[in-house]
Amino acid sequence: MENLVGLLRIHIQRGVNLAVRDMISSDPYLIVKMGKQKLKTRVVKRNVNPEWDEKLTLTVSDPNIPVKLFVYDKDTFTFDDKMGDAEFEIATFVKVVQMGLEGLPDGTIIAKVQPTRQNCLAEESRIIWSNGKVVQNMVLRLRNVERGEVELQLQWIHVPRSMGH
Repeated sequence: MENLVGLLRIHIQRGVNLAVRDMISSDPYLIVKMGKQKLKTRVVKRNVNPEWDEKLTLTVSDPNIPVKLFVYDKDTFTFDDKMGDAEFEIATFVKVVQMGLEGLPDGTIIAKVQPTRQNCLAEESRIIWSNGKVVQNMVLRLRNVERGEVELQLQWIHVPRSMGH
């Protein structure tokens, strides 16, 4: 591992109003990529509002690399169809984590990230203190597709210094 900063746990909560890729529905799954890492959720059958509720963990050595999401429709006989993609930055989140905050009231909003033309946020994303941890909730609007959003939450896992060497 080159200088490991920590682990990013991404709670992929759900997809909302995803595109229909088969006759009536889609069997969506999601791939998360960061640098060379690639993780995948399970497939949710026949559902354009899938509840994945899955936690994927990435190792972070450079917080400036964006995290990319790709949604696909699982097909049995042909290549899986693309159902849009999105990406998000974690630099702000990591900065907040590294502030070493402790003992804030539950639900304190530490920072807000506004949707811009450059990012994929569908609405304001809040970094909050929740259950003794810094978390960031995001609703991402998928690109390169007619519609669809993905809701997720970021959480940080500290790694003891000794493991990083």
